[in-house]
Amino acid sequence: MTQRLHHLPTALVASAVLLVVAVGVAWPIGDGTASLGAAAGVALVVLSYLVSSLVVVWVDAVARNLLLPVVLLTYALKFAVFGLVMYRVRETGWAGLRVMGVTVIVATVVWTGAQLYWILRAKTPYVEP
Repeated sequence: MTQRLHHLPTALVASAVLLVVAVGVAWPIGDGTASLGAAAGVALVVLSYLVSSLVVVWVDAVARNLLLPVVLLTYALKFAVFGLVMYRVRETGWAGLRVMGVTVIVATVVWTGAQLYWILRAKTPYVEP
């Protein structure tokens, strides 16, 4: 199972670097609240991708024929929960929400870029040995 998660260290390191940069950039913009929003945005994306990766690997190992419906259901549930959470946070009037939203977008691009970087450099055979 862990052999299917070799991409995670690259993406997690890229996300950690982004976390440091985002918090550092957000601090002068809006003090601690903006920095907390930046950290929350990175954490949300990392959590989302970790859940997705683990679900894909688990379902692939247990019941490959259910991979598409389970993964699509997982994505739908994740986005519904994230939307509800963001709505509730917006209702509180929290000042870090805008920075959090921007950081979610940037963290998604960084994670996807890190996965692409890993894929392009992975020594993956095209056929089963």
